[in-house]
Amino acid sequence: MTDLVFLLFRIFLITTMTVGMMASMTEFRVQRGKLLAILAVYCAWVIISSLVLLCLGGELLILRLFFLTISLPAIALTYWAANDSPAQAVFNYITQIMLSVLAASVIRLITDSFGLSTLVNILLMGLFYGAAIFLEWRFLRQPFRMLIKVMPARWGVLTLIPCAFCGYLIFVASWPGSYLDSMPQRVYGYMVVVPLILVYIAVFKSLYGQYKAQMERQNITLLTMQISALKEKLQKVKEVEESIRIQRHDLRHQLQAVTELVRRGDRDTALASLDAAQKRLDEHQDIRWCHPPVLDAVFSSYFHQAEKHGILVQATVSLPDALPVDEGELAIVLANALENAIRANLELPQDQRKITCTLIGAPSIMLEITNPYAGAVAFDSSGLPIAQKEGHGMGTLSISAFCRKNGAVCQYEAKAGLFSFRMIL
Repeated sequence: MTDLVFLLFRIFLITTMTVGMMASMTEFRVQRGKLLAILAVYCAWVIISSLVLLCLGGELLILRLFFLTISLPAIALTYWAANDSPAQAVFNYITQIMLSVLAASVIRLITDSFGLSTLVNILLMGLFYGAAIFLEWRFLRQPFRMLIKVMPARWGVLTLIPCAFCGYLIFVASWPGSYLDSMPQRVYGYMVVVPLILVYIAVFKSLYGQYKAQMERQNITLLTMQISALKEKLQKVKEVEESIRIQRHDLRHQLQAVTELVRRGDRDTALASLDAAQKRLDEHQDIRWCHPPVLDAVFSSYFHQAEKHGILVQATVSLPDALPVDEGELAIVLANALENAIRANLELPQDQRKITCTLIGAPSIMLEITNPYAGAVAFDSSGLPIAQKEGHGMGTLSISAFCRKNGAVCQYEAKAGLFSFRMIL
């Protein structure tokens, strides 16, 4: 009876801690209370099904069937509550299950080999799982979530890696008998650890390389946009200068005409002529949003795009000539934020389209961009908006990278039909 209670508790501990490892790398879309209720029902199922299997065939039957009775329900429930795609979810969850199986078997082997008590076995497992959950949450969660956002596809083939290794481990551990009773099975099982580590290192190096390449492509695209915006701004300046030159050339003739009207005493016509000339000059005045040229070009380009799409723009910009950060990097942040705002407005009727932009440079750089939106906006655990379509979300990641590099604080908010992005540097 004592052994049965210990085995049940051990299975329960391994199961709940493995689910904790899964959760440490997962973004959930359901509320915490609902998650806890689901976990309670699942734990009850684990205890009941494990008790039945132990009574029918002992620990060996558990080894052979745990993936069907314990792991698959955990995968299904976690995926149902998460935001990940099936391929991403399987890669994450099977990897965690495989790591848990290896760790639990090693700890069991150590305690049995040295004749340690069941309490030591539980303490060692508690230490391992606690450390694993903390380390994954602290160091692996953010890079993994970032990879998922940057590369939402191409995970199908990768899922074969943990599935193959996990299937191999389960088979070797339980056929023809338990690995605890067969030294060759132990050797065959633990021999897989070295190639497993090498394969995962290669996979993550490849994924990280793809991530860096993706971010570099995006930065190149944004730099191209900046250059295009600068060229567009320069062209407008040239057009205004040419227009002013023509106006100045014609001014002599206009002054002669006005002088003749005044000499004749026709003051009203003279004043009307001067007023018309002034209006023609004002029409060709170029708007300069700020002194830093790259930022001014970005503002001009994106506000011009917004106006072409019928988006009302209300902007207040007050910046010093010298900035505390790289002007080009700040321009990328502005380009991303304004592009997202324009994209959100395009999903609305034209009479509802609007962008409000405020950027001030004292006492620190503070940026706020607000726009209406359609539909619903979801946020992840870091407070970042979740992209609703494949290929979107890169701008948010770029802004986050800028904030981390420069010690800035950014906040996203969706409330009462308005989406707001704020950044303080």
